[in-house]
Amino acid sequence: MSDRTGWIVEAQAGRDKGKLFYVVGVDRETDRLLLADGKGRRLARPKPKKLGHVKCLTDQRREFPHPVTLKLQRGETVSNRELRRALGAFKEEMRLGKR
Repeated sequence: MSDRTGWIVEAQAGRDKGKLFYVVGVDRETDRLLLADGKGRRLARPKPKKLGHVKCLTDQRREFPHPVTLKLQRGETVSNRELRRALGAFKEEMRLGKR
């Protein structure tokens, strides 16, 4: 599994179906993405989810140029507040039809 850290995904299965998350890491042992949104799923305890259970909204071709995305990709520390704000900005872009 390639490194997908910094991507924004939408949960397609489970009780969090329809929610947006940042990929904050990858568990290579179990081939699961580690997801956090800064509110229900904080960075200290990310949600492991299989790749088939999420829909990728951003990737190498469709990037979201936000400072939080760049920090995650570089491996820098990000706060839960920054995650919430970045996801809020992404949702606003989706609502306005820019994505």
